[in-house]
Amino acid sequence: MSNAPEIHNPLWLTTPTEKLRVWNEACEIAWQTPDVYSIPTAAQRDIEVLPPTLHPPKLGFSHAAGRARVIHDLASIELQAMELALRTLVEFPEAPPEFRRSLRDLAINEGEHFALCLNTLADMDFQWGHWPIHNGLWDCVRSDDSLLDRVLLVHRFLEGSGLDAGFTLHQRLSGVKDAAMKNCIARIHREELGHVQFGSRWFHHLSESSGKDPAAEFLAGVLRLLPRLPKRVEPLNVVLRSEAEFTPREIEICQKLRSYFLAPKIERDQFSESWWTG
Repeated sequence: MSNAPEIHNPLWLTTPTEKLRVWNEACEIAWQTPDVYSIPTAAQRDIEVLPPTLHPPKLGFSHAAGRARVIHDLASIELQAMELALRTLVEFPEAPPEFRRSLRDLAINEGEHFALCLNTLADMDFQWGHWPIHNGLWDCVRSDDSLLDRVLLVHRFLEGSGLDAGFTLHQRLSGVKDAAMKNCIARIHREELGHVQFGSRWFHHLSESSGKDPAAEFLAGVLRLLPRLPKRVEPLNVVLRSEAEFTPREIEICQKLRSYFLAPKIERDQFSESWWTG
């Protein structure tokens, strides 16, 4: 399809109000009518977008602005997550019907998370756009991804990393007296577990149905996608990863991936194939 906006295609709309107004209907349309929407090259935003290195310093949780900044950053993540789910619906019309049905539900749920973040931000007397954002999640996806790589990248790596980060954040908030903030984060973290389970189940199913060994394909996919994976160094929560149906071997590979990201760039070439497979 042409790379131009269509009426009611939320991927081309810029403001949260516009996107959310048509979101659920758009997810239904994309599920029932494959290839109905075009995909913009860049995520469309109505606020400042900057690389994370150029974002202003963050304040601590003792400051209202520091707490609101967390919700603002989370809103940006949820916005990209909902858009990536819709993008996959559009770009993979040949995916199994049950996969597409579940992905539609997941996309709608991500929209609920984004709306929850915006409402919580307003309750905290801050607004969308108070800080710049980045589009790193959207930017690491490509239109020529295979379905297997897309599931691995979005639902197992990005959302899986979110489980680890969410648990750490929950621990840091233990002494914070901000019910709105804590309730928002708790609900999203709880429901994101199901999104990662979706990724695990379908990654294993798609691998097996194409005659591939899921364990071997997981490592092959990680190495294939490695040049464009965002750096994630949060300690893995093995309990949550297991609940999200990562196998022990997959968790081991994720631990290796974290070690790779923690190493100075100049040393990363020393990580040989035997180190990854060992």
